[in-house]
Amino acid sequence: MSAALVAGLVAGYGIAIPVGAVGAYLMALTARTSLRVGAAAAMGVATADGLYALISTLGGSALAPVVQPITTPLRWASAAVLVVLAIRGAVKAVTSYRRPQEVSGRELTDPVRAYAALLGITLVNPMTLIYFTALVLGGPTAGDGAVFVLAAFAASASWQLLLAGGGALLGQALAGPRGRLATALVSSAVIVGLAVGLVTG
Repeated sequence: MSAALVAGLVAGYGIAIPVGAVGAYLMALTARTSLRVGAAAAMGVATADGLYALISTLGGSALAPVVQPITTPLRWASAAVLVVLAIRGAVKAVTSYRRPQEVSGRELTDPVRAYAALLGITLVNPMTLIYFTALVLGGPTAGDGAVFVLAAFAASASWQLLLAGGGALLGQALAGPRGRLATALVSSAVIVGLAVGLVTG
């Protein structure tokens, strides 16, 4: 059991710590909304990681060959979603800067919507399933699978919540209209760059 716990923690942190486009988007979303929204979004990412850990534990070795041929289309889909979100974030930031009183209903200001959006974005990343499958092969037994999954979820959740906290601090530090505009535009550019790297790497 302790081996599965350690393996799950290592797996969860291993997939979560490298800050990619999803992590950058999570921080940017929290910076321009609130810690409550960011925390919900963070839990969406962690839920996806936990689901992939569960899938890989239950039958990842059988699913890996199925997922492998569609990895490229899934990468393109993931990149497209991230680019759209980056553009929306930039447009929202410019609109808010020019017309501060105008509130857009399309912003992810609702924690439930933020959770669902980040869950969906993370689920279209096939590399997460392949990553967990590689770790599970020859790893935890069926009895230890639940421990592995819960540990992976807890590790991912703790890191994603840390990113959300960083985004909230960034939002407070750059609370003025110009600071928020600059943060949103820079984060949008970073997300687009990381999305491009996702399909060219």
